[in-house]
Amino acid sequence: MQVIEAEKVLFEQYGIKGKASKLPGELESNFKIKVNNKPTYILKFASKNSPQSELDFQEKMLLHLSNSKKNIEFPQLVKNNSGNYTSKIKTESGSFRKVRLLSWINGRVWSKVNPQLNHLRFSLGQKAGEITKTLLDFNHKKANRTFAWDIAQTAWVKEYLHLFSNDKKELVSYFLNQFYNFEKEYQTLRKSVVHNDVNDNNILVSDDLENPTVTSIIDFGDAIKTQIINDVAITCAYAIMHYNDPLEASLSIVKGYHSVFKLEEQELKYLYTLIGIRLVISVTKSAINKKENPENHYLLISEKPAWKLLRKWKLVSKDFAHYSFRNACAFTAHPKEHLFKNWAKKQDFSLATLFPTINKNKVEELDLSVSSLWIGHQKQYNDLDLFQFKINQLQKKVPSKIIAGGYLEPRSLYTATSYDKVGNYGKESRTIHLGVDFWLPENTPVHALFDGEVVVANKNLSDKDYGGFIILKHQQKDFYFYTLYGHNTAESVLKHKTGDTIKKGEQIAVLANYPENGNWAPHLHFQAFLSMLNYKNTFPGVAFFNEIEVWKSICPNPNLLFKIKGSKENLIDNSKEILSQRKTLLGKAMRLQYKKPLHIVRGWNQYVMDAFGRKYLDTVNNVAHVGHENFEVVKAGQKQMAVLNTNTRYLHKNINNLAKEILETLPKEMAVLYFVNSGSEANELALRMVKTVTNSKEIIASEMGYHGNTNATINISSYKFDGKGGKGTPKNTHIFPIPNSFRGKYRGENTAEKYANEVQLLINNIHQQNKKVGGFIIEPIISCGGQVELPKGFLAKTYQKVKNAGGLCISDEVQTGIGRVGKTFWGFQLHNVIPDIITIGKPLGNGHPITAVVCTKEVAEKFANGMEFFNTFGGNPVSCAIATQVLQTVKNNNLQENALIVGDYLKQKLLKLSKKFPIIRNVRGQGLFLGFELVNNYLQPLPKQTEYLINRVKDFGILMSSDGPDNNVIKIKPPIIFSKKDAQEVIFYLKLVFKENFMNSTKI
Repeated sequence: MQVIEAEKVLFEQYGIKGKASKLPGELESNFKIKVNNKPTYILKFASKNSPQSELDFQEKMLLHLSNSKKNIEFPQLVKNNSGNYTSKIKTESGSFRKVRLLSWINGRVWSKVNPQLNHLRFSLGQKAGEITKTLLDFNHKKANRTFAWDIAQTAWVKEYLHLFSNDKKELVSYFLNQFYNFEKEYQTLRKSVVHNDVNDNNILVSDDLENPTVTSIIDFGDAIKTQIINDVAITCAYAIMHYNDPLEASLSIVKGYHSVFKLEEQELKYLYTLIGIRLVISVTKSAINKKENPENHYLLISEKPAWKLLRKWKLVSKDFAHYSFRNACAFTAHPKEHLFKNWAKKQDFSLATLFPTINKNKVEELDLSVSSLWIGHQKQYNDLDLFQFKINQLQKKVPSKIIAGGYLEPRSLYTATSYDKVGNYGKESRTIHLGVDFWLPENTPVHALFDGEVVVANKNLSDKDYGGFIILKHQQKDFYFYTLYGHNTAESVLKHKTGDTIKKGEQIAVLANYPENGNWAPHLHFQAFLSMLNYKNTFPGVAFFNEIEVWKSICPNPNLLFKIKGSKENLIDNSKEILSQRKTLLGKAMRLQYKKPLHIVRGWNQYVMDAFGRKYLDTVNNVAHVGHENFEVVKAGQKQMAVLNTNTRYLHKNINNLAKEILETLPKEMAVLYFVNSGSEANELALRMVKTVTNSKEIIASEMGYHGNTNATINISSYKFDGKGGKGTPKNTHIFPIPNSFRGKYRGENTAEKYANEVQLLINNIHQQNKKVGGFIIEPIISCGGQVELPKGFLAKTYQKVKNAGGLCISDEVQTGIGRVGKTFWGFQLHNVIPDIITIGKPLGNGHPITAVVCTKEVAEKFANGMEFFNTFGGNPVSCAIATQVLQTVKNNNLQENALIVGDYLKQKLLKLSKKFPIIRNVRGQGLFLGFELVNNYLQPLPKQTEYLINRVKDFGILMSSDGPDNNVIKIKPPIIFSKKDAQEVIFYLKLVFKENFMNSTKI
């Protein structure tokens, strides 16, 4: 059927003049009809062999749906010139075809929507559920037809197994065998007429790019009366094809479906296999079509993703999927959980049964959580001798108790790659502990709590952290459960064999010490669980946070057995409470990052961690200069803090040592230091020096410059006083245009002279007021103004003009100093200038509050005019010890070179990315002090896209932030230990997000 013929039929049968364009289809010929250049109708030519009864079935069904008042839009049937919904026409080829005209529904096809997040998949489930609910009271004789795409009629697939290679045949057979095993029970499930083909080309989505929802599901040509759960399986199968974790992706769909149309527990039991079966039908159809219709690419559109998903789906535990579906529908995840809990309530066990030789029945809770202060530094809990010592010391304080704890405790202790995976939201780690740990002496006997059968007795297979472990199965009247005893000696565990019967109270193991028990101090890991899932020789003791509701049901609290008073579950999200208190206790001017604020409790190198152990790659925090909680820096502070911390009125070597370390990195002209506590204080002191030395208050500064939060520094910070809440330029401040050659007053190459002349105009204006120039302050790369690199030659020309006018030049190195810019140790060195004063910020203390001001001898001598300078905390021994170690770490570990190499690598990757995504413009900066702007084709800023990008990459575990006068500049200034691998990760996820629809909505 050709376009011209379709337009002719449209006019002859419906009296409508329109432009037709062909749409893809398996059996029918479909055309989009535009009237007055707007999509208005869809013209459908039924296949040659379509009986009238099938068309009548579809017609009656659409009318039934259209008459319902559901929150979903359905295509409306249009009557022809004869008043009928179906026309019979003779084609130019001489064959007869039946034709229908339906109203066009606007919206984006599901396959074109990116990203497809949880709320969108939830709305998909809702709309599919609404259709099923509406069709419950609809029936038609053709609804019971024989149809290859009906999951319930899958038997035909067996005839085509010969079309597959051995590995594919095995995969298909795996799901077919599962289906045949339960087919008899399955046939008893609820039936109804369902859509039966909710695929990515039949789903329409709203045009809202930030929060899209499904508006309609179209094309009811495959509708049939079948098991209702089949429709859920089909909806899931097509919508989860491109996810790393397809099970997680399916849950929001199931949840949405259930919210509208209640699914039954018995139906959910089969959903995992039915999703597999729909994929099996799809790949089998593709194999057949390859032979019969090789030129029809539409028939093969889902083949590759279907095979890929089938392979992933086979790796998912069928039982875990079942429990996850139950949880999504608000049933207890494990169907026997309530039986176990009721049984456990009636039992009378104690720790004395487990450890009869210890004679203790009380516990002392031990906090090993992510935020635990007890475990200390990330590196310290890997010091086994120290860990054992701390356990021993704690035990001495509580001799009558067993040290215990850990159920559902979020831990950052598990650092092996076997605990990690890449899920739908970037890297994920297993962090939530599923059992209870009891810390006891080496060789403590462990006894069985109940009669049981040995199902696993093993050592160090897939999970080395168990040491020697044993799993027992306990059969009760209506259910069974398992107990796991881990971290034992291999010798004691391997005395048992699979199938052995164990009696209550029988000794089954003795505790091992490290390294045999998996590099831990002696303890027992005890865990109760209700299913072995797919595991045969081991069982996980730690789970992913996003799966924890299911794991809680599979692995109930062991204290249900022991009934220890005061024992607690540790998985508590108190972030809302903290946020509420913060809003009450702290000023509203203190801003939080991100739409949904993060609750960060631990730092480690280039990462920070939230309360549940989720790691975030930090590309923003330049204060943690040599890495979050750098161990050597922490130790330096701890050692000195334990000895002395006082002010600078006493002699102490630490302040001298720090001064020497700093001066070694500077030109000889920079000779004298003062120590304070913050960048604001440093710049405040620099301004005081300027006023004292020049006897002038007149300060020249850049537009969008930021130099601190004190009154004096706010007064020279255009970023603040020209922004929201500001009151404009103060009396003694003189602002020149930000020297931004990309979107500033002067653009392109050779703008240095023009911007330097702007400074000269301010100097002239100051002189015309019969005033003297006091000072000039600027960052070597302007940070809050948007990571702006100064035009080449600008700073040298400007310094000369200011010095000729008798002013002092301040280099604000609060953010750019100490090796960050890579090519040089200090930012001003990029420009071949010598300042009069340098201010150094908190990176000097790696987050500890110590900063410095360095000046020439001439400035220092004039500043010493009799008025004492004193700062209570500035330059104290602890701060100086920390800062000295920071500088030594930068030097000893070649971190300036690392900033250069990794920064250049990342910059080149960003430039390459900008060629693919033109929204990225003007990649700039030096070393690990980079930025890029998001603008449209007219160089107009895109702050909404910038905010969207920041919040989206956060979802993938990457922290980014924005700045600039229009909040459209992404700033990148991570700890300078950042690696090429980190840079690759950043680029990978930036690329993903830049492909998303909202990031491409930039036209004006």
